[in-house]
Amino acid sequence: MPTVPFSAVSIITLFALAIVATPQRAAGEDRKQVFLNQDRAMPSDIDPQSGFRLPLPKREELDEAGRAAYDRAVTPGRTIAGLQGPAGVQLYSPKIATHVSAINQYLRFEAGYSPRVREVAILTTAREMDSQFEWVAHEPEALKVGVPAAAIDVIKYRRDTGGLDATDATVIELGRALWRDHKVSPDLFAQAKTLFGPHTLIDLVQLMGNYAGTAALLSAVDMQLHAGKQPLLPLP
Repeated sequence: MPTVPFSAVSIITLFALAIVATPQRAAGEDRKQVFLNQDRAMPSDIDPQSGFRLPLPKREELDEAGRAAYDRAVTPGRTIAGLQGPAGVQLYSPKIATHVSAINQYLRFEAGYSPRVREVAILTTAREMDSQFEWVAHEPEALKVGVPAAAIDVIKYRRDTGGLDATDATVIELGRALWRDHKVSPDLFAQAKTLFGPHTLIDLVQLMGNYAGTAALLSAVDMQLHAGKQPLLPLP
């Protein structure tokens, strides 16, 4: 058998190792869909500390409202994502952040619908906005409060809601009507009003609107996932 030169063996070996070591990307995945992991590069305009397109403001450089917003973001349990998330971005608008925090607190915990309804509404909005960051933050929350995996998959893969719990299905259909169709039919509105009552229904729509606004904010600054987090939404 002819002897292969050492240099050729080395090149072949290195090439094979490179193929094995290189993570395979899903077909059609956007090449800029990168995340804050050591084995992945970030887009060049992302600040490595903040995880988005602006540097994270320093607490000592903020005014009183900004310092209060900063402290809320780093207080355990006050936010899901901490400073690498919407709360960090909102430090660039600290006077608004104070009001946004109060609205979030009310809509998430005080509006009267169950945590399960809340998370179905948030996931539906995140999906229709294609917000990977929101989805990754809230899918575990949804499972924690009892949203069935089947309902999560219906939202994630945009499947028909037939066979789901009636309340889950109504919330999903309402979110899709708002963000996909931009119109809520009389029958769907009547069905949702029967389930929730007019006041809670309007709060539920406000919740979806709040998370749609957050999705827009995250999209503008190209918010990256936290280190160690993997994308869960199948995005083109």
